[in-house]
Amino acid sequence: MGNSEEESKEAARPTLIRPPPEDPSKAPIENTLEVTELAVIGPNIFTNARQPWHPPGARGIYGGTVIAMCLAAGQKTVPSDFLVHSMHCYFLLAGSAELPILFHVELVRDGRSFATRTVQARQKGRCIFTTTISFVREGSSGPRGSQVSHASSMPIDEKTGKPCQPPPDDYDDEPELVRSGPNLFQSARIEVTNADSPRPQDKKTRQWYRAKGKISAEGGQPAHLTALAYVSDSYFIGTIGRIHKLWRFPFHPEDFGKLPEDVQERVRALHEWEGLGHPKDMVGRPEIGMMVSLDHSIYFHEPAKVRADEWMLTEMESPWAGDGRGVVTQRIYNKNGILLATCVQEGLVRLEKNPGKTDSKL
Repeated sequence: MGNSEEESKEAARPTLIRPPPEDPSKAPIENTLEVTELAVIGPNIFTNARQPWHPPGARGIYGGTVIAMCLAAGQKTVPSDFLVHSMHCYFLLAGSAELPILFHVELVRDGRSFATRTVQARQKGRCIFTTTISFVREGSSGPRGSQVSHASSMPIDEKTGKPCQPPPDDYDDEPELVRSGPNLFQSARIEVTNADSPRPQDKKTRQWYRAKGKISAEGGQPAHLTALAYVSDSYFIGTIGRIHKLWRFPFHPEDFGKLPEDVQERVRALHEWEGLGHPKDMVGRPEIGMMVSLDHSIYFHEPAKVRADEWMLTEMESPWAGDGRGVVTQRIYNKNGILLATCVQEGLVRLEKNPGKTDSKL
């Protein structure tokens, strides 16, 4: 009987192999994104070493996890002097946190300067996510002085009129509901520029973040790049909700005052931290019915300069939304103003048909 119970527990595990102990010499993000090769199954097949995070209320696991793990798997199949310069991804099915993920890497091309990999993430034989990744050999383009070069500058702070500055190194002011997540990145409050503009396309959101802990020398540059890939999906398509002032919580804004006082305080702190002001100001605003990512692209402009455990600024804006979809672009800078990456995401955006008029969700 005891053996049957043990076998049942083993079968229910969300990983194919028993998760290894956390390595204290590595940053939390490194342990979380670890993938293991499954040579016994076939060549260039990897699996998640630990259970991925399923955000509360989401349809599936956090998209940044599968983006980053696919990159981690792809990186293991190229020489060490090849760094990722672009990823083009499609979210196909909601990923389950209760099932192992297999990452199948196809070695599409290996050239002197570029290498291409296609990675499929599968659960129970079904492809939930696919990406094509291109890597470039460091120094293959020649000295910088012989290249065409330009880059966007660090955004200007509306309040100071000077380039945006990172939070202090001892920053520790995240709301409780943010701390209750996977706790892999530290994030500052989201600022919305042109917040009073009636034109959502004229608004931008800005936020500083950094990986917690110190990314190890063993993890090296690949670990910094997978960490950036992971966080690039954070609050991304949600930008549509912020610039349109859409209500996203699982109860109507009219019901905010009916919540217990301690819950009201936690929701208020999170809502203001996300740049949307007090929840009571959202009464009568449209409510999000469904919001999911469809595709995601990352262009790594300076892959060798990414230091994900140091402050990075993300600036997001949306040039278009319509027909039940929205497009958001993102620029990621390091604390010295160097443009590290540009990202683009399209997502499904549907509103509640009868906001505030249905039975209470409380």
